[in-house]
Amino acid sequence: MPTSIITTDDLRDFKMELLDDIKKILTKQSSGTLKKYLKSSEVMELLQISPGTLQNLRINGTLPFSKMGGIIYYDSEDIQKVMRDNRVQHPSD
Repeated sequence: MPTSIITTDDLRDFKMELLDDIKKILTKQSSGTLKKYLKSSEVMELLQISPGTLQNLRINGTLPFSKMGGIIYYDSEDIQKVMRDNRVQHPSD
């Protein structure tokens, strides 16, 4: 398997993409179309992330979750909090 080198720019780009996707979720929620609790598959689809990325967000504590009957649920308010906590403001030129 070939090895890829991930740079800080790659990580920054990923973070910005993730935040943009979370913004989309928040927009849907403010329009009343987002459910209170989302299953893993729904979060992956909304954020356009892989199962491994979602698992990493759980493991490193970035995205809180609840587990009931073997199904993992995410509170849409927690997704909003992650969005607010990771907001990046660039100075305007």
